[in-house]
Order: sequence, then C-alpha cells, then structure tokens
Amino acid sequence: MINRRKFFKYCMVTVIFGINYGALAQDSSKTVYLYNIHTGEYLKETYWEKGSYNQEALNRINYILRDFRVNEVKQIDLDLIDLLYIIKSILDAQNPIHVISGYRSTRTNEFLRKVSTGVASRSLHTQGKAIDIHIPGIPLERLRDTAINLKAGGVGFYPSSNFVHIDTGKFRVW
Repeated sequence: MINRRKFFKYCMVTVIFGINYGALAQDSSKTVYLYNIHTGEYLKETYWEKGSYNQEALNRINYILRDFRVNEVKQIDLDLIDLLYIIKSILDAQNPIHVISGYRSTRTNEFLRKVSTGVASRSLHTQGKAIDIHIPGIPLERLRDTAINLKAGGVGFYPSSNFVHIDTGKFRVW
C-alpha cells in the first residue's frame, strides 16, 4: 500500500522524468530482475501482484540479497525493493540489476570496515535498507541521477568501484 507522502514524492517523478507514476503505482504486477555478482545467482521475481505483496517472492528476493559471507538472510525493506522497481522502470532497464552488496550482517559490516574505507559503522545495509548496484547498459551517472531525483533516501556515487549506493534512509547525497 502506498502512503500519501510516498505518493507525492513519486509524483515528482512524473514531472522530472515525464512518466506517469499513477500508472506505475497501479501496475498489476511488479517484477525485479537481480544478479548477485558474488554468488552468480540470477532472480527474476514478480513480488507484487493484484494489489498485494507475494511473501514467497519476497523470501526469494531476501535470499539473493543475503549476506553471502555468513549465509545470513534478512527481510529487505519493501520500500527498497519498490525503489529498485521504480528505478528499473524509469530507466527502462532490460538487463538485470547487478548487486554488489545487499544485506550485511553486523559481523560482515565490521570486517569490511577494517579492510576498506567508506563503510559506515551503522550502515543501513545491516538493516536491509541499502543496496549497492549497477545496471549493465545504463551509464552509472544516469543511475545516480535517477536515484537522486527520486529523493527517496541516500545516494552514494562510487565510479571507481562501478556502483551506486541506494538506501531508504534520510535523503542525502555523497
């Protein structure tokens, strides 16, 4: 179910991108197409049909976005999944969304903080509210700009690592 705040936020998409969000909101089904670059798994899943979420489909999405390092699954924020669907629709992306990082356990997050820079101690990845992605065939700058224009959460741009971070926290850009 879409709330009033989210509806107005996405109505801005209509103005910015010239698409009809009303049509997106009323889609009879919503599908995401994902590829986990670490596990080699593909998933094309219709997670929303006829006005409601399909829990079995969401479970499969949660699984492909799991912390593969410790094989831990967490429920992914529905707003994040919807955001991926909206971005895919705006960009008319035909290729799968390549997932660099979905859910991260606190253990994995701490490990990554020790071996690399730019990993937040209280990362939204640990709550299932963040994802790092790129989409083959879509320029990284266009993916970033689309996410920024939605103003649906945080957007981080990492061109040297070839991904865009998207989360459902407060709107901010880095």
